Amino acid sequence: MAIPSPVNKSLMSLSHGTLVLLFILFIAACEQKMEPEVVRPVRSLVIEAHASGDLIALTGQLHARDETKLAFRLSGKLIHSSVSVGDTVKAGQLVALMDAATERHARNAAQADHAAAQALLDQTTAAERRFGNLLQEKAVSQAEYEEAVRQLKAAQSQVNATRAKLNSSEVQLSYTELKADAAGVITAKGAEPGEVVQAGQMVFVLAHQEGRDAVFDMPAQIIRDGLSPQQEIDVWLADNPSIKTLGHVREISPQANPSTRTYPVKVSLNSLPSGMFLGSTIVGRVKLRAGSQIEIPSSALMMRESHPAVWVIDPNSHTVQKREVEVVRHHQNAVVIASGLASGERIVTAGAHSLHQGQQVALLEDVNGRR
Repeated sequence: MAIPSPVNKSLMSLSHGTLVLLFILFIAACEQKMEPEVVRPVRSLVIEAHASGDLIALTGQLHARDETKLAFRLSGKLIHSSVSVGDTVKAGQLVALMDAATERHARNAAQADHAAAQALLDQTTAAERRFGNLLQEKAVSQAEYEEAVRQLKAAQSQVNATRAKLNSSEVQLSYTELKADAAGVITAKGAEPGEVVQAGQMVFVLAHQEGRDAVFDMPAQIIRDGLSPQQEIDVWLADNPSIKTLGHVREISPQANPSTRTYPVKVSLNSLPSGMFLGSTIVGRVKLRAGSQIEIPSSALMMRESHPAVWVIDPNSHTVQKREVEVVRHHQNAVVIASGLASGERIVTAGAHSLHQGQQVALLEDVNGRR
């Protein structure tokens, strides 16, 4: 029997140690084997852009398109009014009188001054004609004739001045009469006979016969949401919806009412139905935001660094990608998206908060046979 040499014993010992080390490494590798990527089941939805619009109903009042505050141009005592609230008047109709004694006296004095100036003009005209004839006969000098001409011109200027003063006094006298500037109806009264009124103080309010406006106080959000000039609005009586008509936005106030913080909007009515009276409470319905919009379930929305986002599913790899979106407004169970998504894309609607970027998902719609 051969006795192993010291060299052979050393090689056998080394081979045995190497095998033990390889075995230990193999066991460790088996224990550290990675688990496969988990495929998350999710619910999804193919989004579609569609034409939509909000129907907004607001209450307002019926007003005349044009209203005039009738007032005297002079201060004085009101002595007579011929109309009352609710009366219909014609253009140029006399509605009130002011005490005109002072203005009448001024007019009479101006008439007298004008008559005196006219008489002087007649006298100087005759004198100039007479001096002209005498000058041809060499009976007067050239200087005397020129003096007659000067007096004639002065008299003519005096007539012009007194005529202007007379016209002014007659205008002032006419200001003591208050007349309607258009056909319409009296809607308010600001003074009674016997009162002393100031120049410009409202005596009557006249609603012009032509044109009616529906006036609404609208919040700023409605105007921002798409209210535009000439937009069509349905209008009807609040207490009788069968009395209705159409109107168009005529004027949007650029400044809010300081007390209500709303914006007056005037809607011009195409026609005025019988029974729709001034001051009536009316209802207006307007459709806003007409156009293409995308609406998604609220459950699909999440936050990405304080920005709203959704998971978009790649149709080929079935992996998800986070996409930031812009939200226009929230409804009870849905949100309206302004940008960030396109029609035809598929998004995750349930299970969004348990996903990570690039994760593969399984569509529950596929499992249940739905698309």
